[in-house]
Formats: sequence, structure tokens, C-alpha cells
Amino acid sequence: MEPTARHVRLLTETIAAVNSTLDLGELFELVASKVAEALEADACFVYLYDEAANELVLRASHGTRVEDMTRVPKMRPGEGITGTAAASRAPVMIARDAHLDPRFKRFPNLREEQYQSILAVPILAKERLEGALNLRTQEPREFSEVEIELLMAIAGQVAQAIENAKLYESAQRRVAELEALARISEAVSESLYLEESLSAIVQTTIDAVDASGAALVLEDGRIAWPEGRPGKFAMRFPLRSKGRQVGELVCDRDTPFSEDDAKLLTSIANQAAVALEHGRAVMRGVLAQEIHHRVKNNLQTVASLLRLQARAPGTDARKALDDSVNRILAIAAVHEVLTERRDDDVDLGELVERLRATIVQGVGAGKSVSARVESVSLDGDHATALALVFSELLQNALEHGGDSVEVELTRRNGNVCLTVADNGEWRGDAADGTGLSIVRALVRDELNGRLSLAGEHGLRAQVTFPASRDGRPAA
Repeated sequence: MEPTARHVRLLTETIAAVNSTLDLGELFELVASKVAEALEADACFVYLYDEAANELVLRASHGTRVEDMTRVPKMRPGEGITGTAAASRAPVMIARDAHLDPRFKRFPNLREEQYQSILAVPILAKERLEGALNLRTQEPREFSEVEIELLMAIAGQVAQAIENAKLYESAQRRVAELEALARISEAVSESLYLEESLSAIVQTTIDAVDASGAALVLEDGRIAWPEGRPGKFAMRFPLRSKGRQVGELVCDRDTPFSEDDAKLLTSIANQAAVALEHGRAVMRGVLAQEIHHRVKNNLQTVASLLRLQARAPGTDARKALDDSVNRILAIAAVHEVLTERRDDDVDLGELVERLRATIVQGVGAGKSVSARVESVSLDGDHATALALVFSELLQNALEHGGDSVEVELTRRNGNVCLTVADNGEWRGDAADGTGLSIVRALVRDELNGRLSLAGEHGLRAQVTFPASRDGRPAA
């Protein structure tokens, strides 16, 4: 087959492989074999960059495989010829005697000395390092500029696949966290005995983070409800109620805990504190019914919003996942405030401030966000709708508006008024986006209010709804 036709086939098959799976291991094996075949190389090695460890880790190879029962080859950016390509963000080619190059890094379990030439390229996603791959031949070979450019193009496709897989893994992790919290809520609501609820929380903790053991420690130091065994790593999370520590959740594992693990365990500790302090209410079933009602309604709300965005034309998968994460965080903020206050009402001023800090940290880097909020009390169900509305409006302003955003929350004549304004330049069809469609539906159906938009000097979105529980229309 002519080189040009072979190159076109390689690109086509690589793109097909990228779109065929979200499993990184399977993807890398496909890329390694197809690249080696199309460029007539004797071997191909694919490395994934571990940002936390600052290491390139071999994930797939073709032509030579790592000897069984040996350590996986790893190198830091700048080490070895492939590490040099990764660090410099540029291809590196050596036509002969590559193993004699002073940059060469030897791995005894790879037997790379049999190869003469090497072509190494970085895997980049918008200049962010995601990994590296290299081609090897047993005979000396000078790779052409066309072949180098082709390998860089393939690396770009692989980078996109890595990003998609990471997003998928993140979404799966979010689902697992929600399922873990749902199981805890179910354990608290279904059991008539506090001991059973807390024991179930400990077991769910172990399952949720693959721990070797966990226990709840009461405020007097007595260890209660222990499960499993100690591990090499341990973390402790306080159980707080009304500003007072009432115990600790202790979790052990044989591997280090990640930041996401710590966040999930903090949420579990909050749930354990609620169960501990409200045991009698749980036994009467009052708290059980409330938790079930809130979880069910909020999950139904998230599902409805996901369906709405999925039906929107030209939906970007990554943005849809990011938007969904912000919506879940908005609902979580309401639950957190309710948990801390121990009643059915939410201080909207406190809620808006929490959401503002979270969203700005995620998507508002480099932008000025000022806020003037009053303390306004609202029941939990309506507070959830307001949290989703504010999350959509603020994210919209940060993503599409100017460099300055103003937030205002006031109470006027029995109505609550929320305003989010930016100084950007908006197109005429800005009001037709999916985010504002979601806001309209929530304001109309959940808050019994109205949304007004003005676009003279940036976009000014104002939501007005009745503060009273009877939901009478705003004047």
C-alpha cells in the first residue's frame, strides 16, 4: 500500500479507536498496534502522564512487552528520550544507536537495546501534558517530516480520548458518591434503631472508598461500631452538631486517600452526625420521611435537567458534564445548610455566598465578582430551586459575560429579588440558550416567580418570586 494511503488509513482507524471506547487500557493497546503497523515500526510504546506523581507510566506496548512480575516502567518528564519529548513538548528523533544517546533511560524488563531508531512525541491537550508515545525500529531509520507530523496528529487524537475518559471517570465517581450517600440516607431512614443506622454508615464508608476498616468514635473517646482492620493510612473526620463535636469518623486504607475521598468522607461524617444527634427522631420515622422526600425530589430534579440539556441541539458532552456537576453541588449546598441549621429553613444569603465561592473557584478565574446579599429565610424545597437558578445564572455570566459580575439578593415588598449582572457583550440570541431555558422553567414552575432580562450594558438577569410559603404570585 502506498505511504499516503497507509497514513490516511492510520488516521481513520485511530479516530475510530478513539471513539470506540472510554477504557484507557483498551484504547492504548489499539493505538500501539495500529501505529506500529501503519508506520512499519517494530515496536510502539504509549505512556500516560500521572500529574500527581509527575511521572510518565507505560500503559501499552506493541512488539515488546514488560516481563511478567516486574515493575511497570516509569519516568519523569525530562528523563529518557521519551521523557525529553514530553518535557520539551516537541518530537525527538534518533535514527541509529538510540541506546547510546546520553538521554537514554534503560528499563531492564523492556529490552530496548535491540532497537536502533526512536521517534518520541508528546501527547498534548491544549499544551497540557497527557502522556507520550514512541516508535522503535530494529534497523536504523530516518523518519520523514510527514511521518513525524502524522504521529503528532495521532497523539492529538489520543489526548482528546484521554480527556474524554477522565470526564467519564469523574462522572462515574460522582454517581458512586451519590449512590453511597443515598445508601446512607436509606440506612438512616429505614432502621428503627440508631445502632443499626450507624453500623450501616460504617459499612457503607468502607465500601465507598474501598477502605480496610472504619469506626465511629463517640465524644467520650469510646470506639463504637468498628468494622474491618487498620490500614497503612488513616484519616479522621469530626462529627459536628450545632458547633459542637459529638464524635469522629475514622477510616483506614492500605493506599493513600485522594482529595475526592476526603470530600466524600466529610459528607459521610456529616450524615453520621445527623444520625447520632437525631436518633430518636429517626426511630419515630419523622427524619426518615424528610430525607427520603428530599433525596427523591432532588434526584428527580437533576434527572429532569439532564434530559432537558440532552435534548438541546449541539450539546457539548464536556460542558454538559461540567454543568451537571455544578447543579449537583448547588443541591448539595442546600443539604449542607439544612444539616447545619437543623431545621427546614435556609438562609438564602448564606447559601448564595457558598455557591458563589464554589462556582467562581471552578470557572471564574481572573474575573471580578462582587456581591450584596441580605439574610432571607426560605423553606428547603424552594431553596433548592433558587440554588439551581443562581448556579445557572452565575455560571452563564462567568462563561459568556465580561470581566466583572455583580450579584444582589434583597427582599422587597414581600418578594425575594435575585440579580446577576455582567458587563459583557451579548448576542441577540443569548436568551435562547439551554441554561436560561432551565432558569425560566425553575422560576415559573418551582418559585412561582418571573425572570426578566436586560442587555444594554451586558446581561442583567433578575429573578423575582414571593417569599411567603403560600406561593402567591409576585406583584
